[in-house]
Amino acid sequence: MLELYHHGSSVCAAKVRFVLAEKDLQWHGHYVDILKGDQFDPAYMKLNPKAVVPTLVHDGHVIVESTVIAEYLDETFPEPPLKPAAPLGRAHMRVWTKAVDELMHPACAEITFASCHRHIINRLPPHEHARFLASTPPISVTTSWHERKKEIVKLGFGAPGIAAKFRLYDSYLQKMDDALRHHAWLAGDRLSLADIGFAPYVNRLDMLGMSAMWTRSRPRLTDWFERIKARPGFGPSFIHVCPPDLTSDLATFGRQSWPEVERIFAGD
Repeated sequence: MLELYHHGSSVCAAKVRFVLAEKDLQWHGHYVDILKGDQFDPAYMKLNPKAVVPTLVHDGHVIVESTVIAEYLDETFPEPPLKPAAPLGRAHMRVWTKAVDELMHPACAEITFASCHRHIINRLPPHEHARFLASTPPISVTTSWHERKKEIVKLGFGAPGIAAKFRLYDSYLQKMDDALRHHAWLAGDRLSLADIGFAPYVNRLDMLGMSAMWTRSRPRLTDWFERIKARPGFGPSFIHVCPPDLTSDLATFGRQSWPEVERIFAGD
């Protein structure tokens, strides 16, 4: 039995849901509302001490870290394969997935909180607001996320380094567009965990109403994302599972934040 602890807007959870969908696997979901602090419940933190989602439980065995979960699922349920057949292709794939873990995910967390989630957190009653910010463990999204999240919730786009995160994100959109000049998918001619790994991060910008970051000048990436969205598992993995009020918040606050993003790139 496959059980997944997940949240509707979590990019990491979306990655795993997309793998499950591509492999047509049945799973039982446990919804963890990370914007209300469900991830800090002691019972959940026994499964995932970082207090993040997703967590996969397969026949009683706990697997954490979304990139690890994705490879685990691909090895445990090998059809259809989501890794290139050749070692060199797999190496190229893992360069992309490594970039997701080390660079894109921390950047996405900051971009999302600066653009949207800080507004949601700031709607909490004062005692819940303080408890939420205090509950993040010392090592979570990054080794400094406990204090960094407080800073971004308080300062938004005024937090030091936010502009650099948008520029980093933008540089990877360009790397994707460049790679797609040579083949249909990021690591070759077939969809792989590289594409599945990056899809949630492009979709996050799309849900924030910031798709102009690629639609204006990156035609290959635009086509890639349209093909991602056309896959049968995209809707259930990314859109349908996100609560309507959260989808609305992402769009509303993202749209309000877009002028700040344009000012960042106007200064380049």
